[in-house]
Amino acid sequence: MALLEQGVALVDVRSAEEFEGLTGYPCDPYQGHIPGAVHLDLNEIYAAGGDQAALRHLLEERGIGEGSRVVAYCHSGQRSELAAALLRAAGLDAVNYAGSWHEWSRRDPQS
Repeated sequence: MALLEQGVALVDVRSAEEFEGLTGYPCDPYQGHIPGAVHLDLNEIYAAGGDQAALRHLLEERGIGEGSRVVAYCHSGQRSELAAALLRAAGLDAVNYAGSWHEWSRRDPQS
């Protein structure tokens, strides 16, 4: 399960290649994803077309249950803000991690 704490899920909305650390931006000290995050590409969120049932299904497929708060992140917070807005528009509880991977990758990867 991708819960940071009870009822809070961390969702990476970047591409699969970014999530896996295969591609990324040279400004980041290293590539990959935040430990405990699950991957849900922004394109999949778009494809759901704002359908609440479809979005809930996408989240459930990733182990995120109904009623969980979604904390979305990407590289710099732009894609994740859009993802969070789309999820909120469909009636789901979602927020953006504005610092996203650009901020997180500056932490010590061992901590």
